[in-house]
Amino acid sequence: MTDWAIHGQEIGNCNCNPGCPCQFSQLPTDGTCEALLTYRIDKGHYGSVKLDGLYAAVLYKWPGPVHEGNGQMQMIIDERATDEQRAALEAIMTGKDTDEFATMFSVFSLMSPTRHETLSAKISLDYDAESGTGTATVGSYAETKVQPIPNIVSGDPHFISIALPNGFEFSKATMACGTTQTRNAAITLEKNSGTHAHIAELHLTGRGVERAA
Repeated sequence: MTDWAIHGQEIGNCNCNPGCPCQFSQLPTDGTCEALLTYRIDKGHYGSVKLDGLYAAVLYKWPGPVHEGNGQMQMIIDERATDEQRAALEAIMTGKDTDEFATMFSVFSLMSPTRHETLSAKISLDYDAESGTGTATVGSYAETKVQPIPNIVSGDPHFISIALPNGFEFSKATMACGTTQTRNAAITLEKNSGTHAHIAELHLTGRGVERAA
């Protein structure tokens, strides 16, 4: 099995209520799931292939809960990636060289039998922890904007985070609300407006989340 690791940041937005029932092992808010996950890799490798400084994103859509499968996915890779880097990122994001169910890449890929053509684009990810606002832009295909969850009474920013000691995506993440717009991709997200978003530091290998990172 090829050794790999990625360390960086993720912005994710799905169609559920802020907090996301999946994080609490519950069914999705409206029974379906659709999401855009965007990654910045500060340091990473796949075997001898360096991945430092690259970005990637994946669009997902399921007709029901993720664990029931029948989903579809489409990867978008940083346009600066070489052929070797592109192949490496595709391998990681489809769960190759990964212990079964050890990462979200493995789980989501196994639950997405329909894989659309991988796209290439200029990708960026910016997040300001103090204000809780950020943007992930995936070329002309998609854009996610995140902000703090508004207090239900005052509307003031409501900052909250959750810890997942045994999670397959992160150990801790900041919860937010986000909106994603998609265009020109094979997968269209139609329900992601003011819905769940999270921002997390990623420390992943083929064996799962590095807890001590």
